Parts: sequence; C-alpha cells; structure tokens
Amino acid sequence: MTYIVFGQGEKYVTVKKTFEVMGGGFDITVISVDEELGYIYIQEALAEVQRIEKLISSWDEASETSLINKNAGVKPVPVSWELFKLIERSIQISEITNGAFDITYTALEDIWKFDGSMSRLPNKVEVKEAVSRTGYKNILLNSKDQTVYLNKRGMRISFGGIGKGFAADKAKALLVSKDVKAGIINLDGDITTWGTKATGEKWLIGIVNPERKGGLFSWLPILESSVATSGGDADFMLVNDKKFTHVLNPKTGFPSTGINSVSVFAKSAELSDALATSIFVMGLDAGLALINQLGDTEVIIVDNTNKMYKSNGIILN
Repeated sequence: MTYIVFGQGEKYVTVKKTFEVMGGGFDITVISVDEELGYIYIQEALAEVQRIEKLISSWDEASETSLINKNAGVKPVPVSWELFKLIERSIQISEITNGAFDITYTALEDIWKFDGSMSRLPNKVEVKEAVSRTGYKNILLNSKDQTVYLNKRGMRISFGGIGKGFAADKAKALLVSKDVKAGIINLDGDITTWGTKATGEKWLIGIVNPERKGGLFSWLPILESSVATSGGDADFMLVNDKKFTHVLNPKTGFPSTGINSVSVFAKSAELSDALATSIFVMGLDAGLALINQLGDTEVIIVDNTNKMYKSNGIILN
C-alpha cells in the first residue's frame, strides 16, 4: 500500500483488489483517503460490474438480452433504457465500421467452437446458413416504446465485443460519482483510468514488443483514457495445422486473418473494446484509415508477421 500527503495534510492510500467476473479477471485500484473506505469503493465497483453482467448476459435465461433472443422473429421486447442505448450505440459502431462490428455475430458460434472440440471446418452450406441469421440491420429499435426486435428467427445478439468495456466504464462512472479521486480498472484487458497515481504520476501501460517474447517495447501514459486489446492468441483452434482465431468476420462467417493483435486507445473503454474487435476484422489498412479519421482515438496493430503499425498520434520512445 502506498501513502502520500497532498495539500493541507490530507493523506491518500492506494488500495487494490482482484476478482473473477464476466468470465475473466477484474483488477481494480483506487486512490482513497483510507484503506477501509477504499475497499468499500472497490466492492461497490464489483457490484456494478456484476449488475451489468446480469443485464447483458446471453447465458442468463432471465436477462433482457436472453428475452430479446428468445423472441427473435416473434415480437419486440421492452427493455431498460440502459440496454436500449447500448444496443443503439452498438449499431452506430456497426455503421462506421461497415459491419465489421456486429452484435448479431452470435449465430456464427453455432458452427465455430474454440474449445478444442472442432476437428474440421464448417462447410459452405453451414456457413451460409449461419450468416443468414446475422446482420445488424435486422435489429429494429423503437425508441417510443423502448423495444428491441430481431426480425429473423434464430437471430441472437451478444456483447462479447463491447460488454466488458461497457461494464468498466459503468464501474468508473460510479466511483467518479462518489468522488473517488483516481483509479485504474482492468476488466479482462479492457482498461480505463481517471486521475493519477497517489504519487502524482500518470498511469502507464506496457506495449509488448512482438519481436521479443515477453519483452516491452515502450510504456505509454493513459490519462483520463482507456485501452482495449483484441488478440488472436487468446482463443484459437488448429485444423490441419492451420491456426484460426476466435475473432469472426460477421459478413463472411469465417475467422479473421492477417492480424495478431489490435490495441485501441480512446476516451471510453466501451469504444476501445468495440473498435479493437472491429479493426481485427477490417484489417490493417482499413483499420488505420478509420482510426486516423476519428478524434481522440489511436491504435497499435501487430500483423501476422509480428510487424507493428501505429496511427498518427502514437509516439513510442
């Protein structure tokens, strides 16, 4: 635990805790006036992440997301404003990425398994059938009635490419609303920060040098910002000694190729998360072109030859 004195003799401490939630690790550090209060804040942040998980989980039969999926091709489903707006923002990201990001990709998981159980690739008929049940333009939103309708039977939505970023942002917003001076949240690789360390230094993240296993290329400060990484080494399968990543292209129905990892820096963890997934699908040139057009957003891309590329605003020492 780190102590430091500010201003009128006010003392702050650094409090850190790690949990398992949303299928991954949740590391949270807060800067607080005392240790006990810091742990209370951390527990409140954990409860917020668990609340979001229950809201967006497609595995929880009672969640709003599951109700939407169960009623695909049947009827619109009334949902909370919070979920309605998340789906609305997801569609907007689908638009700017030309469909590379798409929360209806879930039907593809019926034919692609990255748990070691697949011994052959799906055939073209299987892929075509699964793709026919995807497409963000088939999500119909009614803001007046606050309903969501999937207009094809067998369609499903899930938030694997945006949900953890969304949850990290919500936990951060809760703590900021309680006047927690600073902190860093790492929700299974989706990182968001506010304020500075107790020492006054900026929060730093290490950029891995892809040509040196485990070696760091540089340290980048993240101040009031977020970063998310999408990587092909997290989950993949081998068929006939060929590697296929877990990041699926919702338009083709096949795993994305050409990129090993994408790290996106943006104001929100939600946007970082969604864009990292999108660029993995879009590819190097289209991904860099998109980020260089967006404000307050940067990217580092490592291709499948382990060569690193970066957007215009990234400066590495």
